[in-house]
Amino acid sequence: MSDKTMIFSMDDNEELKLKETLAIVYDALVQKGYNPINQIVGYILSEDPTYITTHNNARNLIRHIDRDELLQALVKSYLKH
Repeated sequence: MSDKTMIFSMDDNEELKLKETLAIVYDALVQKGYNPINQIVGYILSEDPTYITTHNNARNLIRHIDRDELLQALVKSYLKH
């Protein structure tokens, strides 16, 4: 058993692409009348793609995002001062 801490890192280009994709997904959910925050959280927790609409190809787009990278970006953004 290892006591080493795992390190996640993402370069700026990956983070920008993730933000752009998440914005598209968010907008698609709003356009279809869903609460985008609830739907995205449901997807992150369950990895069930049916939380995300197929409108504007949002479901396909979000499935190309690694959930660990998404969580990392969200925590990083939340903790920025």
